[in-house]
Amino acid sequence: MNILPQLPFMDVIAISWFATAWVVYAYLLDHSKIAEKTLSAAMDKQRELWMKTMLQRELRIVDTSIMAGLQQGTAFFASTSIFAIGGTFALLNGAEEVLAIFSHLPYAIEMTRAEWETKILGMLLVYAYAFFKFGWAYRLFNYASMLVGAVPAKEHAGTEYAKTAVQSAAEMTILAGIHFNRGLRAFFFAMGFLGWFLGPEVFIISTTLVLLVLLRRQFYSASRRAAFTSLRASESFYGPEQSD
Repeated sequence: MNILPQLPFMDVIAISWFATAWVVYAYLLDHSKIAEKTLSAAMDKQRELWMKTMLQRELRIVDTSIMAGLQQGTAFFASTSIFAIGGTFALLNGAEEVLAIFSHLPYAIEMTRAEWETKILGMLLVYAYAFFKFGWAYRLFNYASMLVGAVPAKEHAGTEYAKTAVQSAAEMTILAGIHFNRGLRAFFFAMGFLGWFLGPEVFIISTTLVLLVLLRRQFYSASRRAAFTSLRASESFYGPEQSD
C-alpha cells in the first residue's frame, strides 16, 4: 500500500514542514553552537552542581527525594503515552463512526478514510516515540539512583574516587534528563499535529506556533533567566572551577 502519494499536495507540504520543524528544533537544542545558551543546557549544568553539592552533605534525604520525584514524573508521562497510544488505536478502529461525527462539524473538511487513517498513524508514531523516550529516561533515572547511592560519604569528598563517582552520577542524570526532554518534545509537537485534522493550513500554523513557543521557552523565557542567574550565583559562591 502506498498511502503518501494519495495525500493532497498541501498535506505533503504540511507534514514535511512538521518534520522539518521538529528536526531543526532538535538540532538547535542538542547539536548547534547555541545549544549552550538554552534552558536545557542550564539545567544540565545545574544537575552537575547538584551532584557536587550532594557530596558535601552528611544526610542525603533531600537528594533521594528529588530522585524519587524525577522517577515518578517520568513514570507518569510514560503511562500517559500508553493511554495516548490506546486512544489512537481506538480512533483507528472506529474510523467510520468518527468521520461521520466529524463531517457534521461546522469547520470540518472532507476527508477520506485513507487520509484519516494516515493522520491517526502519524499520531501513533509520535506517541510511540514519546513512550520509548520516557521509558528509557525512567530506566536511566533508576541507574542514576544507584550511582547516587554509590557516592562516598562527605569525609571522602577530596578523593579521586569521590570526584569520579560524582561525575558519573551527574552524567547519568543528564542523560536521563535529555531523553525525558525528548519525550516531552514529542508531546508538544503532538499538539501541533492535531492541527492536521482541521486541514493542512491549520497544521502548518499549529506546528509553527508550537515551534515558536518552544524556542521562546528555551532562549527567552523567565525560567531560562532564573536558571542562568542561579548558575552565575554558584560561580561567585563556589568559584568557576567548582560550578563548571
